[in-house]
Amino acid sequence: MKDARGLTPKKIVAELDRYIVGQAAAKRMIAVAIRNRWRRQQLPDGVREDVSPKNIMLIGPTGVGKTEIARRLASLVSAPFVKVEATRYTEVGYVGRDVESMIRELVETSIGLVKAEEMARVQKRAAENTEDRLLDILGPKEESTPEARDKMRDKLRGGQLDGKEVEIDVEEKTTPFMQVFSPQGTEEMGLDLPGALGNMFPPKRVRRKASVEDARRVLSQQEAEKLIDRDRVTREGLRRAQENGIVFIDEIDKIVAAGGGGGPDVSRGGVQRDLLPIVEGATCSTRYGPVRTDHILFVAAGAFSLSKPSDLIPELQGRFPLRAELTPLGREDFARILTEPKNAMLKQATLLLETEGVQVEFSKDAIEEMARLAATANEAMQDIGARRLHTIVEKVLEDISFQAPDLAPAKIPINAQYVRERLKNILENENLKKYIL
Repeated sequence: MKDARGLTPKKIVAELDRYIVGQAAAKRMIAVAIRNRWRRQQLPDGVREDVSPKNIMLIGPTGVGKTEIARRLASLVSAPFVKVEATRYTEVGYVGRDVESMIRELVETSIGLVKAEEMARVQKRAAENTEDRLLDILGPKEESTPEARDKMRDKLRGGQLDGKEVEIDVEEKTTPFMQVFSPQGTEEMGLDLPGALGNMFPPKRVRRKASVEDARRVLSQQEAEKLIDRDRVTREGLRRAQENGIVFIDEIDKIVAAGGGGGPDVSRGGVQRDLLPIVEGATCSTRYGPVRTDHILFVAAGAFSLSKPSDLIPELQGRFPLRAELTPLGREDFARILTEPKNAMLKQATLLLETEGVQVEFSKDAIEEMARLAATANEAMQDIGARRLHTIVEKVLEDISFQAPDLAPAKIPINAQYVRERLKNILENENLKKYIL
């Protein structure tokens, strides 16, 4: 975990505050859960194994920050993290993905993280080896004197040879297409047939022409791959997935059966039953080996607009003991969302137009008007939270964005009147309002 000791709950909340407006209760709960991951690692071996994570369920309407919390959480921690949608899965026996595939994704992510760390660690040595390989290609060692080779090395390091064309060998995998028993293929079954057949179908080496600059990137990757210990990467990746892995399950309310019965509802209930043992603690097969899920943290999220958490099967409810209810967003929240977060919508829109030489300046009353219109639209129609703002901002800036190349250089002030004028036709037409806003 990134600076795990210093990543206190307060600092986690502060980081989430940079991107997400409000929802203090959810942020605090997530922060404590992440900190508990680090605390568990400090316990003695005999005690650590008995401490299981307390899974979290985020409940709230669409567009209030549930998914954004997951996205920011992924960038905040260096622990293996995957976000999945519950609607991707179906009960075993139906067409669709089985729930164990989320654990296989987590393992792939974990091994990828460890591999990236190892590649960075050997980068200096890989760069030296790459340089020697390029020198051998440009002027074979046996055909040049040490002085000539040193001069060539200086030119290479100075970038003077970057445009020169060379021939390098690259590998092309030749494992034949194979589909065994499962419509999702062998990986979905936790098998590594390509790996098992690797010796039978070795990579094909192909000679290609490339500039020295491009060849350096390819060869550097090859050299780094040679230097890392693949077995250690796999072992560490599996360990991190089991000990520090986080799985965010979005739209969990979509697998709640609506009133029982047959058809799709049977599959929804089946997904819950299939999900239960994984959340409780089970062993899942992956292409790298078995993985225990006992200490993986599961965070689920759902709007529950047509159902409620208590409609989940009781056993699954009990596996998400921590609940945080995210509150609907209002006019004041929207005004803050437009301007305060690090990646605020108006900041992004302004930067995009500046690339064309057009500066737009939003007055305070323009921001308040857009926030008011978003809140009004959510009250009159379906409440989709902050997502409503995206449409309003795009409509306000549509003409400017279209004409920007012809307007530049220009400085354009945007006030409340301008906002109302841009949206006047839509606001007056109830049919358009439904479809456009």
